[in-house]
Amino acid sequence: MEITKVAVIGAGTMGNGIAHVFAQSGFKVNLIDVNQGSLDRALATIDKNLSRMVAKDKISESDKDAALSRIQTFTDIKSGADSVQLVVEAVNENFDLKTKIFKELAEVTSEETILASNTSSISITKLAGVVKERSEKVIGMHFFNPVPVMKLVEVVNGLDTSDETYEVIENLSKKLGKTPVYVNDAPGFVSNRVLMPMINEAIFCVYEGVATPENVDEVMKLGMAHPMGPLRLADFIGLDVCLDILRVLYDGFADPKYRPCPLLVKMVDAGKLGDKTGEGFYKY
Repeated sequence: MEITKVAVIGAGTMGNGIAHVFAQSGFKVNLIDVNQGSLDRALATIDKNLSRMVAKDKISESDKDAALSRIQTFTDIKSGADSVQLVVEAVNENFDLKTKIFKELAEVTSEETILASNTSSISITKLAGVVKERSEKVIGMHFFNPVPVMKLVEVVNGLDTSDETYEVIENLSKKLGKTPVYVNDAPGFVSNRVLMPMINEAIFCVYEGVATPENVDEVMKLGMAHPMGPLRLADFIGLDVCLDILRVLYDGFADPKYRPCPLLVKMVDAGKLGDKTGEGFYKY
């Protein structure tokens, strides 16, 4: 199966990054979001990031213009997804929302279209169950932020994902300049199953008065050679996203070790979500 045109659903941080790498790699991209303002901001972000690459002599001005010309925007799924070979869903970590999108995709796309999710924690098998007649075409394609920079793509098979679907996504990831790593379907996969408990434990250290956010991060940077401390990373990811993932882990494993720290819950309730709101464990 040759993929030449893809749809990306969701024009937020992950969606615009995914659209960027596909367009830069020569694929036609239909970027879909219900909010035209979000689409406009996404295009502006992609333009800015490509311009930064031009300034660093990583690509030429003509490369930038060609990439931007490959992106079209749509505010409805039917118009944006009916003629593509691959859809990458990149909306919030909300199963009900993803369910609604996958049901609609099953109605408007070809039976041969691969339905991928950029979910960072939700079961691919569970998502595939929403479109049982297409379950062999459903797969996880978990990119990392910032997408144009980070090399990893966690490729996650659901219970029914076919070998052919996996091979297409594995080869496609390489064409994007990424390194695909196969993992089995489980809550949080590998990345967030390992990362989120560490972030949660760092938050508990602050909650229990063991150390300040600055000192927790300094210990992990200087002692463990982490380029970014866990609390600074949590702010970068978004504290609401961290909480959503921890709740998926907690519900999925029914194990108290994944219980979100009460301080994390309180900060999200207060709207202190990190970089995107200007305040989390640090002020920006």
